[in-house]
Amino acid sequence: MPEGKIVKALSGFYYVLTADGAVTQCRGRGVFRKNKITPLVGDIVVFQAENDQEGYIMDVHPRTNELIRPPIANIDQAILVFSAMEPEFSTSLLDRFLVLIESKGVTPLICISKMDLLSKEEELMQYADYYREVGYEVLLTSTKEPEQLKEILPYLKDKTSVIAGQSGVGKSSLLNVLRPELDLKTNIISSHLGRGKHTTRHVELIEINHGFVADTPGFSSLEFTELHADEVKDCFPEFVEKSDSCKFRGCTHIKEPKCAVKASVDNGEIATFRYEHYLSFVDEIRNRKPRY
Repeated sequence: MPEGKIVKALSGFYYVLTADGAVTQCRGRGVFRKNKITPLVGDIVVFQAENDQEGYIMDVHPRTNELIRPPIANIDQAILVFSAMEPEFSTSLLDRFLVLIESKGVTPLICISKMDLLSKEEELMQYADYYREVGYEVLLTSTKEPEQLKEILPYLKDKTSVIAGQSGVGKSSLLNVLRPELDLKTNIISSHLGRGKHTTRHVELIEINHGFVADTPGFSSLEFTELHADEVKDCFPEFVEKSDSCKFRGCTHIKEPKCAVKASVDNGEIATFRYEHYLSFVDEIRNRKPRY
């Protein structure tokens, strides 16, 4: 039976793209509901074709990861779009996104837009340099030069990416720059599938530069609902690098003596703002109300 990647889910239908470029509209097997299996956009699936355009999903391959909101699986990369101004750049919000992404085993790409609106760039450049030292890719763009956004294109190749970040930073504009004919192509696909153009907010994978970018409503929740307090430290790469030098195995880097991470904060190797955010996130998780 043929295999493919779910590139859109809408109204109980799953649209499966095969290696030859064909899209088949599929339904899930009834046994999926019984076994509480919900196919997601990004899933690699086996399907049985009833005809050229319709079929049934028979099996879902194991996932490397998945997000709940938006519901999508097998993500390689998250493009985190933040603005330098309007809204103001927030390291706290960026670190929250980074922790959520790191906890899913997804590679972040930080894109800071509207750099031209800054009267002084020094502080933001210091932040950008620090994130680069930690190991993150950071791209800086200007509203005066939208073509700079195309620097993202090489990072999309052969990957499935999601776009997330601050509200009002122009995530949709980013997609339009990367693929100006996006609306036209979407209409053609919808017409081809006989579904018409939908205004429903749904998850869909768009092909850009031999990769896929999720055209999604974005992250609707930034709460650490799936993360335990003792897992947060593993989502800060610079903490992980230093942790082998801590006196105690499993050090939480909070109250333990001879902690290499705290020592690195004191000597300036680890940024104070990152450590403060870490403490805040751990405290938030420990104090969250249990869900019943």
